[in-house]
Amino acid sequence: MKQELKQQATEASPLAGTVPPRKKSRIRETTMAGKVGSWQRLIATLDANAGEIPHLQALRDRLETMVGQVADLQKQQAAHRAAMQGTTQQFQEMVVEGQRLATLLRQSVKQHYGIRAEKLAEFGVQPFRGRRAQEEVPPPASGIAVPTPETTGASVPPAGH
Repeated sequence: MKQELKQQATEASPLAGTVPPRKKSRIRETTMAGKVGSWQRLIATLDANAGEIPHLQALRDRLETMVGQVADLQKQQAAHRAAMQGTTQQFQEMVVEGQRLATLLRQSVKQHYGIRAEKLAEFGVQPFRGRRAQEEVPPPASGIAVPTPETTGASVPPAGH
């Protein structure tokens, strides 16, 4: 009997079969702002129905107090975040200025003691110890003779003329 009534109601409906009925789903808020917004909506709904549920007024007042405290904490957090950004900027500026001063001091020590003084190592500056002598590279043995004045038969002018 129930099925017959359902079928008759479905056949009489102009939108029958085109849109499936939606189930109401409650999505749980996961962000802080979403949770606080959910609390505020709950408080508004409790206010609208205060006459029917007077026994929940004390709990509602506690939740409203918490919403106010959360708002204060959010303001504090924003102020701390701004202060931290300012502190980070000051820190970076000090590091750059410190690097400049350290470079200037190292160059001054190098100028005072000379570039070869071993005393520079105490200041974290590597003294100049000269370049390594280049090893003489033998010519490649490719089988191609490189012409020289003796092999070409050209006369070599005497030195000094």
